[in-house]
Amino acid sequence: MRIIRPTVHAALQLAIPSVLLASAATIPNARADQPFLLPDSLIISSSIYDRTQGAVAALTVGTTLPNSATATTAAVAGNNYVDVWNNASVDASFGVTSPILLTDVDPRSGRVLGALRVPSDQVVTSFSSKSELGLHIAGAGPWSRLVFGGYAGAGVGALDASNADAVPGQDPTNPVTFAFGDSYAFARTIVTVDARGRFTYTPTIDYGGDNGRSALLAANGLYYMVGNANNGNATEFGSANNGTNPDVTETTGLEVVKPIDAPRAEVPVPAGDSAEVDPLLQYPLDKGKPDKPGKDNNYRGVTEFGGALYFTKGSGSNGMDTVYTVAGLPTVADAAATSISVVPGFPTDSARVTGGNFTPFAVFFANATTIYVTDEGTGSSVDAAQHAGLEKWTLVGGTWQLDYVLTNGLIGAVDSHLNGYDGPYPAVTTIGLRNLAGVVSADGAVTLWATTSTSSASGDNGADPNEVVRITDRLSATAMTGEVSRETFTTIAGPTYGTVYRGVAYVCGSIDSRTGVCRAGGR
Repeated sequence: MRIIRPTVHAALQLAIPSVLLASAATIPNARADQPFLLPDSLIISSSIYDRTQGAVAALTVGTTLPNSATATTAAVAGNNYVDVWNNASVDASFGVTSPILLTDVDPRSGRVLGALRVPSDQVVTSFSSKSELGLHIAGAGPWSRLVFGGYAGAGVGALDASNADAVPGQDPTNPVTFAFGDSYAFARTIVTVDARGRFTYTPTIDYGGDNGRSALLAANGLYYMVGNANNGNATEFGSANNGTNPDVTETTGLEVVKPIDAPRAEVPVPAGDSAEVDPLLQYPLDKGKPDKPGKDNNYRGVTEFGGALYFTKGSGSNGMDTVYTVAGLPTVADAAATSISVVPGFPTDSARVTGGNFTPFAVFFANATTIYVTDEGTGSSVDAAQHAGLEKWTLVGGTWQLDYVLTNGLIGAVDSHLNGYDGPYPAVTTIGLRNLAGVVSADGAVTLWATTSTSSASGDNGADPNEVVRITDRLSATAMTGEVSRETFTTIAGPTYGTVYRGVAYVCGSIDSRTGVCRAGGR
């Protein structure tokens, strides 16, 4: 791993992505000879659009793209960063893979401590897939490990990988399979990196036809991963009914995965290495009509607290957008029999029917009775007034209640003059938050970092240059009064032309043995 030490940006913005914009290929590869995951630092995952490699390098108007399981379509834009996302208007599966960059930051001064490129010959991300690259830290101090997910074997510049099969020939009704062939498949792979910058890989058979979003290593030594699946026409549970192998209706939602932790991503996946938790879960709430299997449990933002798992659903055309939990840590053997339930106090209706004003993304536990939930927002005035931003919930009598939503300096902020190598990018408006990290100080201050969600005139808002923001709240506060009403978000990274920020994770110097909560130690 080679550490880069750029000049600190005047507004605490990360300089590394700006320096490397000209060519993603110039980001240094990992070399395990210097420390990473420094205690009491913040890790940020990001990705840089690169139109010089892979299939996207030859993308022009007229290039063949997927349309359906029986037809293809022609691209309406070339590989220009500003315009390429317009291809989503004719190809619902459109995306471009890009390299993953991990940046280690002093969360107080904003000083960049180092940057580590994830080997793109092993795994990549989908640049415009806004729900990917959630980060989690397992352990503390020098034993910390960073965990996230990516696509194995795709390389930089592959088209539509996030909607491709996970296993070759998995789903003949997948439009991406039809357009690019049965062999066009990419294992959704769990990646870990240790404090020496050494990577290991656990490929899975999960999330065929859509993306894995976030993964964590739990206290029991198993991985848990959330995502979505089924880009084809599977309408019934069971591979015998829907014709997919592995079954896309049971390789989605919340998955438990046995670690492989190989030094390279191209290794066979052992049979029975993963299983879906509560695979038959369906919420037929959209006018009484259930969504197709693999879609209602369209999860993201997983976390572990107090021996239980918590995760969210905040997007999709059906089901229940809310915060979910699983009591205990299921194994591969008992995953199917383990129940998923809504966390008491969170919505239990269909957001698609009631207007879509609750779109949760990530959860952070400040303690056993206080949680923060990011809400991605939809850009609507109703959403902005009710939920979008950073929600604070407290547990009262066994039921969680919403105390307030922090939005100062966040919702409605507009970034314009985003000019770069491919011309001006449309003005970007912040509408909410996605991934989240936090730490609690001994004096009761809760510092939280999150990545922003955006709206723009771009063809895919997931490709918008976004930001990493920070805010400090008082743990004891339960109302939007006094000091709380003056709490304001500040930007610590972005917006950076051609770059998207995805995940954030705080590296614990120590963990409270009594509560299991990471405590701020100071650098």
